[in-house]
Amino acid sequence: MELTASQLAALVRGTVEGDSNVIINNFAKIEEAKKGCLTFLANPKYTHFIYTTEASAVLVRSDFEPEKPVSATLIRVADPYATLADLLNFVNSQMAEKSGIEQPSYVSEGVVLPADIYLGAFAYIGKGVTIGKHVKIYPQVYVGDGVTIGDNVTLYPGVKVYHGCRIGNGCILHAGVVIGGDGFGFAPTANGYEKIAQIGNVVIDDDVEIGSNTTIDRATMGSTHIHRGVKLDNLIQVAHNVEIGEHTVIAAQTGIAGSTKLGSHNMIGGQVGFAGHINVGSRNQIGAQSGIPNNVGDGNVLMGYPAVPARDFARQAVWVKKLGSLYADVTDIKKKLQ
Repeated sequence: MELTASQLAALVRGTVEGDSNVIINNFAKIEEAKKGCLTFLANPKYTHFIYTTEASAVLVRSDFEPEKPVSATLIRVADPYATLADLLNFVNSQMAEKSGIEQPSYVSEGVVLPADIYLGAFAYIGKGVTIGKHVKIYPQVYVGDGVTIGDNVTLYPGVKVYHGCRIGNGCILHAGVVIGGDGFGFAPTANGYEKIAQIGNVVIDDDVEIGSNTTIDRATMGSTHIHRGVKLDNLIQVAHNVEIGEHTVIAAQTGIAGSTKLGSHNMIGGQVGFAGHINVGSRNQIGAQSGIPNNVGDGNVLMGYPAVPARDFARQAVWVKKLGSLYADVTDIKKKLQ
């Protein structure tokens, strides 16, 4: 990509302030950008970098008012972060796409591959698989018997989709994702633990993105269900019969125990632990490393273990810091009383 600031501004419906002819040929973070780079300012914490950045142009909000001179050209837009996302997606779409069927790969008899598929080397397609249009299946992907894959799906290298699972349209599964492994079901007996057959599946609705090495277990019966628009980070464990509501986002290393149901539009930080068989409502924000042992309603902001309202957690953190001096004061008072 190589554009002038004015061409770029026209592309994103922005206005230029500064040198409209400066050339943009790369992207970078505001604190690392060099000449020729486009960067952005969305978080006020980074405002001081705009006065020292070497970037040729910076996306800023329409109402941004610099406190001192800025050497970079400013491109004013309604939402710099959203605009940058659109630009990055546009650049990514211009890259050469994979196509064709590489060998060696295995396709079971009777499976019809769409004409525009990309099937990478060492991929395996089981019996009775249905694959939609514009699908990319990278090398070493395993697709088990009876799997259904929608249109515009990308399965990156090493993805494993066990038998009977369903993946909707527009989904992206990154390297190492495992869909449909057995749920953690064992019955205690006098001689140890007896395995409980996991005969359900996993259903993933449209426009879901799943990060590398995340695992979603098949249901004991019925379906583990990931609803439309969900975004899962890397290294997340979703247990059997879990349900995750529409447009919920979950950061890395979160674990969700069996049969727990999350509502829609939740924002969940990293390393959050959910107990099993609980219900969590919609539009909650849950801070990193929180523990959720019980049901949660709608619209909460929670932190801690067990999770409490974020303001209470902040107060508790202050109190804990003061325990040392409080202990010393109590000890001193005891000595005086004695």
